[in-house]
Amino acid sequence: MRRLTPLLFVAPFFALYAVFGVFPLFYTAWISLRDWHLLNGDQGFLGLANYADLLGDPGFWRALTNTVSIFVLAVVPQLLAALGIAALLNRPLRGGMFWRTGILLPHLVSVVAVALVFSQLFGRDFGLVNWVLGLFGADPVSWQSHTWSSHLAIATMVMWRWTGYDALILLAAMRTVPDELREAAELDGASRWRAFWSVTVPAIRPTLVFVVITSTIGGLQLFTEPLMFDDTGTGGGGNDRQFQTLAMYLYEKGFLAFDAGYAAAVGWVLVVLSVLLAVVNVRLVRRFTGGGP
Repeated sequence: MRRLTPLLFVAPFFALYAVFGVFPLFYTAWISLRDWHLLNGDQGFLGLANYADLLGDPGFWRALTNTVSIFVLAVVPQLLAALGIAALLNRPLRGGMFWRTGILLPHLVSVVAVALVFSQLFGRDFGLVNWVLGLFGADPVSWQSHTWSSHLAIATMVMWRWTGYDALILLAAMRTVPDELREAAELDGASRWRAFWSVTVPAIRPTLVFVVITSTIGGLQLFTEPLMFDDTGTGGGGNDRQFQTLAMYLYEKGFLAFDAGYAAAVGWVLVVLSVLLAVVNVRLVRRFTGGGP
């Protein structure tokens, strides 16, 4: 009975996870193999036809390219900035609690509010960003109209909202690194910069891997930021779908075209892509932090 008691305490979590996590995942996989219409219901078994149509759909590849582009522009600087901010906050600072609390405030703001505010900041005619660029003689940029500018604007939203959150997680890990290790490295002649990359970063590798995985998953599932950034009101990611992400593409196919089978196939491709990129990123983190392949 003593051995079963811990299992009984954690059983409710696994039961809820099975009902609301595992079952929907596999049920979606089953729907992706069928001709399933949201209004007309199940029209029969298709096998891998939805996936074949998906791979031959230019709209899917455009959404995939947009997603990867925004992901790279947002997540890579976000992780580097979070690591740097965590390193600064790990040093003795006057009002350290104030700064640690302040960097978390962007994450507490509603993502819809963030998207609305940044949409105004990146407005073509009255946006603050274009006003600042105008001070240096630059012409106004129509941020929503071009691929590169829209990706950069959406990536800025993501970085602003999530950098502080990641920094606090990394800071918590840095606080567990013994000071003796850094002091020993400095006594051996290592600079503070070398001690940070050779001692602190390898010591927080498990936390860094966690942050990379969660950032990868979140970056590939972008939906609200580009949806609210779309000034056309259609939710298609711009007039030419220049910033439509995979999550927006899934929503369009599933809830606007009512093709649940096709949308489920998009969802599973997104799952596989998230796993593959997470594995690649984890390997890169381990390699660059001295943990091997």
